[in-house]
Amino acid sequence: MSTLQRSTVDEATEQSPDARAAASPLVPTSAERGRGGGRGFSSALRGGGRVAGLDGLRTVAVLLVIVYHVEPDLVPGGSVGVDVFFTISGFVITRLLVGEYARTGGIGLWSFYRRRWVRLMPALLVMCAVTALLSVAFELPLFRGAWVAAALAAGSVVNLVRAGDSGPYSDLTAPLSHTWSLGVEEQFYLAWPLLLLVLLRHAAARAVLACVAVLCVLPVLWRTVLWDPSAAHRIYNGPDTRADQLLIGALLALVLARLRADDPRLASLRRWAGRLCWPALVVLGLIAWQIPITEVSGWNPVWYTVGFLAAALLTACVVAALELCPRSWPTRLLSLSTPVWIGRNLSYGMYLWHYPVIRLLSNLGVHGDALLPAGLAATFAAAFASYALVERPLLRRNRPRVRRLEPVVATGAGSPVL
Repeated sequence: MSTLQRSTVDEATEQSPDARAAASPLVPTSAERGRGGGRGFSSALRGGGRVAGLDGLRTVAVLLVIVYHVEPDLVPGGSVGVDVFFTISGFVITRLLVGEYARTGGIGLWSFYRRRWVRLMPALLVMCAVTALLSVAFELPLFRGAWVAAALAAGSVVNLVRAGDSGPYSDLTAPLSHTWSLGVEEQFYLAWPLLLLVLLRHAAARAVLACVAVLCVLPVLWRTVLWDPSAAHRIYNGPDTRADQLLIGALLALVLARLRADDPRLASLRRWAGRLCWPALVVLGLIAWQIPITEVSGWNPVWYTVGFLAAALLTACVVAALELCPRSWPTRLLSLSTPVWIGRNLSYGMYLWHYPVIRLLSNLGVHGDALLPAGLAATFAAAFASYALVERPLLRRNRPRVRRLEPVVATGAGSPVL
């Protein structure tokens, strides 16, 4: 199988909801090394398979967010699940981009944006349409005026509107306020491939790593400049002030693409990732359990300046361990089939639908201890419907088709040429 054909298979595997979790070795073949060594990122030539543990981690993160929105007293810091999502997204997207660059010397920006649109926007638009319909067809207090929120969510600007609120959040985005994080990610997806392509084309591999490391620090400095209790919404929702969480994941992907399998630094990174994975998970759990991040009592200069970076670094430790230590206990637990399937196929839909579902159940009189189990069940059902009726059909239709290479039989004496 040629390198070009294999790259198409890897890309399809990453994008397909039916992809099998497979960790590819981080070592290029001799033929690939002879074709330029991956332009400084040789390990990217052999990467691209899904990491099952990342899908399991997605499941944990989305459940944290759902429980936080229903019972904030149980996990006052459950919004840290969004921080985890940001770092995972930066890692996965950058791994795809640098892998493409290592193979071809470029990044197909139009193809990337098209794939992101197909993966994210149809399901989002369906959710927005249903929410808008509820707001105009029924007398539901929590959906009054929701068509405006639906329009803002469809335009991926809810985070920008929320960033402009200095006091309590306005009712303008309330019915779909959870889509602020989708806005941050989609704005990152617009800017990051362009910036990364410029860096990859005009800087050596080491310089690329150094530039991205500097970019990870700049949002922390910017948050320090902006910090004031009245600027909490600006810092929490801004794409510039949350960029370091996505960039930490991007930096990890670049480091892994840079280090070859025989590099002693990779062995050291594997060893430390294995050691730090459990402590990182424990600290993230303690944050979710004890630190009220989004409440007014949680608006403190420590979390709103360096805290976001700390959450991203903790997540990066876990992601590195999931990638490099497949036999460790955290990887085995997060790679169990059920959380992996949910994380791979339903986590996005669960995040999309949980907020309007919870508000609808509240309007229908479901309260107290019944709201969380009912909300989880209804969210799961809505996410499964989104996956089966919207996401999966579109992904199958847009999956790259790979032609199989047939063996060429030599005429005359000799063996078949494969």
